[in-house]
Amino acid sequence: MTRKDALLRLHQRLLAKREALRQTLADEMGLSEPAKTSGGDVGDEANDGVQAELHSQLAALESRELRQIERAIELIREGNYGKCEGCGGSIPIARLTALPYSLQCVACAQRLEERRAQGLEDDADWESAFEFEGRFNERDISISDIDVDFS
Repeated sequence: MTRKDALLRLHQRLLAKREALRQTLADEMGLSEPAKTSGGDVGDEANDGVQAELHSQLAALESRELRQIERAIELIREGNYGKCEGCGGSIPIARLTALPYSLQCVACAQRLEERRAQGLEDDADWESAFEFEGRFNERDISISDIDVDFS
């Protein structure tokens, strides 16, 4: 199989995975909306809270995976797919076959995970959160709209 054929297959897998994740996220967004009061007891309310938190955590993981997939698709289009975004080296084809949206070689991915575990790396994507919210809100905000207590 040629490199072009392999890239085409990986591209198709990424597109299918992206569509599946988008559908899953859309479904979970519907599930994470506040439920109407059912008149249940405190245990029911606690269970609803736990379920909402689980859906929120799953959505966060799936959103991160979706961003990685979209980045990989972009890299294929640019002709830069398979290059580590950490060191610039080549990502082994075995890794790309197993994880087609991988953006780092194994060594760089391990270093990133170690930094995250030590609290040195923040994987929150505040810019994406702002852009996502901005699509639904036409009103611009200013710094005075944000109430932050530094005490």
